[in-house]
This record gives sequence, structure tokens and C-alpha cells, in this order.
Amino acid sequence: MTETTTTAPARTTAPALDFKAALIAGLIAGAVFMMLEMALVATVGGGSPWGPPRMIAAIGMGRDVLPPPATFEIGMFVVAMLIHFALSIVLAIVFALIAGRLGLVPALIAGAVFGLALYGLHFYGMTSVFPWFAMARGGIAIFAHISFGVALAWSYKAFQNKVVRT
Repeated sequence: MTETTTTAPARTTAPALDFKAALIAGLIAGAVFMMLEMALVATVGGGSPWGPPRMIAAIGMGRDVLPPPATFEIGMFVVAMLIHFALSIVLAIVFALIAGRLGLVPALIAGAVFGLALYGLHFYGMTSVFPWFAMARGGIAIFAHISFGVALAWSYKAFQNKVVRT
């Protein structure tokens, strides 16, 4: 009688979510987005750089913070940054769960698509709740959202499964 041995098939499992990498990537991509949005609105769009933060702050503070005037105000800016970076981190976690197993180039492409999908969600889907976002539809917002997605993908892949010393 011959003895047969069986071995379990090799499993390929998705890497666990690298929460620290997602956190860092969310902060980096959020900063890239905010700097681009503010700079492009001021230079290309002919508006105030404080318009985008005011639109974000209005999510938590209500319509009264919307421009005019589109000037700097510390309370508004702090609320805008808290909301913006919290959302950026949540979106980074979602992206990491979707594209964490991808290589760099596919992740960058997925990031661009993710950013474009976020633009659609923010400027078309969410306008029933936050109608002021409709006024910011256009090329600047599209570019900033795609840049967010690419920066998110790049930074997540750069920090994924790496030891980051604090």
C-alpha cells in the first residue's frame, strides 16, 4: 500500500491594511489637494484662495461661512482643515482596502480613477446636501481630485509595510 500525502494549497491572501501608511498617505494627499486647490483657484481661477477652505468649513459650520468675503479667518480655517484631513484619512483607508495589493503603476492609475470618482461624488452626488459645491465644478476641481488620488496612491505604496520611525 502506498502512502499519499496531501498538502494544503498555498494561499495568497491580501496584505493586511497598513493603517499607518494609510494615515500618512491621507495626510500627504490631503495637503497636496488643498495646496493645489487654493493655488489654482487664486492663480488660474481668479478667485480667493480662501474660497475652497470656506466651502469645506461650511460642511460643519453652515452656509454662513461661505464667501463673500472669501478672506482668511482662523476659526473657519481650523474647522476646514479638521474636516478635510479627517475625510482624507478615511478616503485613504478606503483606497488602501481597494488597491493595497496593486503594484505602483496600477495603483497610480487606480488612484487617478479614484480621484475622478471622488470628484463626481463630491460635486454631483453630494450637492443635494451641500449645494454650494456645484459652484466649484470644473477643471481646477477635477485636476485637484485626480492629483489627490495619484498622491494618495504614490504615498500609500511608498509607506506600505515599511517601518516608519516616530
